[in-house]
Amino acid sequence: MFDFKKHTQIAPEKLIDCHGEPVFGQFDGIVSDLNIRDFNYFNVMDKPMSALKRYFHYKQFQFVSIITPHYIIGVAIADIRYVGSSFCYVYDIHKNKLIETTWLRPLGLRYSVGRSPMNGATEIGSKSNGIRFEIIDGKWHLKIHSKKLSANLRLEPLALSLPMSMCSPTSYSGWTYTQKHNGIKPVGQLTINEEQQPLNHALASYDFSAGFMRRETSWRWASLNAEIEQGVIGLNLAAGVNETGNSENVFWINGERHLLGATQFTFSRHNGAKDGWRILSENGQVDLHFTPRNVRSEKLNLMFLKSNFRQFIGDFNGEIHDNAGITYRLSNVLGLTEDHYAKW
Repeated sequence: MFDFKKHTQIAPEKLIDCHGEPVFGQFDGIVSDLNIRDFNYFNVMDKPMSALKRYFHYKQFQFVSIITPHYIIGVAIADIRYVGSSFCYVYDIHKNKLIETTWLRPLGLRYSVGRSPMNGATEIGSKSNGIRFEIIDGKWHLKIHSKKLSANLRLEPLALSLPMSMCSPTSYSGWTYTQKHNGIKPVGQLTINEEQQPLNHALASYDFSAGFMRRETSWRWASLNAEIEQGVIGLNLAAGVNETGNSENVFWINGERHLLGATQFTFSRHNGAKDGWRILSENGQVDLHFTPRNVRSEKLNLMFLKSNFRQFIGDFNGEIHDNAGITYRLSNVLGLTEDHYAKW
């Protein structure tokens, strides 16, 4: 039996406490206010950071994934201060074809970002060609307008299901708040190529990540939402960002959250699309093989910014054991992995 519940605490209303320090740990619930202005941010020599550095060192990104019997949709908006960037792709499962739209906006122009994981709106583009995430009392709403894709959805967690939310130290002076929820239901309207999509077997997940992150960072990530014999499952695994005391690894079964331990990703940066991935937790709870089908990739090499991004769509095979020791076997379950290097 594996039990990580003892590491959780009730989510604070504000992330930064009365002493200007972030509250670290795994939370039950959602932090209402990141209150970044109250953070006592110092350089490595214990001097207060300038207002300019405080502004440019803060990063935030949000991501939603939706899977239906015919399509996988990925939608992201990132505020890395120098620019706002966004993408939206639609992957046709049966045709193995991916189409995408991207946006790049400099220095806060024509995009806006909500800072609260509980209430706020983040949007980019225009009313006829754009994306909007809206969070109302912790529930996510997604609106997309483009030529091939239209969506007006709310993401509904299963009854009593908790998200994974945590804050961890980052580098010498920073912190990262991460909140994710998998295995949730999209409700509303979704149209692809002018064809209304049924949502009775659709599932979704979201990601809200923010903080004073490393100037140079990288991560590996895996995510899936699926229906198997035992019910609805969700999985989030990562390495590279939140391993300083806790990890963001978590498994949901029919809405019940199981926090997992550290996980190792083994793959080739150059042949990962052919050779596949091995994802193995140190205590044996997760033992998965991932075989890519397709990939959404992007490389940016700008003066102040670098990004080498690959998000793969493919099949998971293997086993997951929850904290009660129950085994869940995956056979060609569709999901995502990601390999990302960023200098921002």
